[in-house]
Amino acid sequence: MPYPKAIAGVATAAIPQAALVADRLQLPMLYVRPEPKQHGRGQQIEGQTFPGSSVVLIEDLISTGGSSLKAALAVQEAGMKVLSVVSVFTYGFEQAKNLFDDANIPCHSLCDYPTLLTIARELGEISPEEVTILNQWRDNPGVWTGT
Repeated sequence: MPYPKAIAGVATAAIPQAALVADRLQLPMLYVRPEPKQHGRGQQIEGQTFPGSSVVLIEDLISTGGSSLKAALAVQEAGMKVLSVVSVFTYGFEQAKNLFDDANIPCHSLCDYPTLLTIARELGEISPEEVTILNQWRDNPGVWTGT
């Protein structure tokens, strides 16, 4: 993978992580709002944009993938290439995987739901029965939420 020219964070929860990564890599940092501001300059992306350059987009949590993909598309619309979306955590929902696959944007996470459950179980924080219930929720969250 090519080296990024900038790091972007999805507003607002991923801004601190993006700032940390950008600082450590000594790269410019920008952040992406869900929508353009309704006042001021009306920007959706804050920070210097680099048309034609490569960006890694950082997200805190990926559930369905909708907001992360929306931010990635905004970066692309600003003329930059999204090398990857990197999240701290993902539930690993198939819907998110399909969204990123369809958009041809790689997506990676530092931790995922199965790993969380495995560690919680190994530490004795949850029982095998709770693991079963939690996996049933992950496999079909709409049944549990009424949607």
